[in-house]
Amino acid sequence: MDLNKTGVKDIEFFAKGKRAYIYTGKYKNQKVAIKTKNPKSLAKNRIQNEIKFLKILNKHKIGPKLLKHNKGYFIYKFIEGKQFIDSKKTKILIKNILKQCRTLDKLKINKLEFTRPIKHIFVKNNKVTIIDFERCYKTDNPKNVTQFCQFLISNNLMKKDIKTIKAYKEKQTDKNFSKIITLLS
Repeated sequence: MDLNKTGVKDIEFFAKGKRAYIYTGKYKNQKVAIKTKNPKSLAKNRIQNEIKFLKILNKHKIGPKLLKHNKGYFIYKFIEGKQFIDSKKTKILIKNILKQCRTLDKLKINKLEFTRPIKHIFVKNNKVTIIDFERCYKTDNPKNVTQFCQFLISNNLMKKDIKTIKAYKEKQTDKNFSKIITLLS
């Protein structure tokens, strides 16, 4: 793939994942990331899948802002900040993440990585950005809130109340979600 045709200047390699490579550069006077398929990955259509879901999620202020895309890549605003686990984990940040998880649940979108969200949530100036939506899929039974609750419980950031979490899992209502928010330590 010829990244020089993307319109991004000063392109540099940034990171390599199982399914994608990330490059950084400048696009319209802002720092951006370019995500392309890892040529060694056997996963199919992950770039197109992430573009599809970022278009939906950006309308709800979730995920990095998608700026430009093509069949083999997409460009988004580079996410600055600390990984969630390295930041001061305040109740406000955790509530913000839970609300984004709740929005995903309402949209019937499952992200999959919330039991180990360490590399997928960044914090800067008390703003939370969730990244990496390449494995998202539509489902009638999304598990974003419950998976993130499992992470919070295992890290002693939330009271262990299986009954409340199970009630949300069985009936994903605003009332049951509010009960989960009250469990924050």
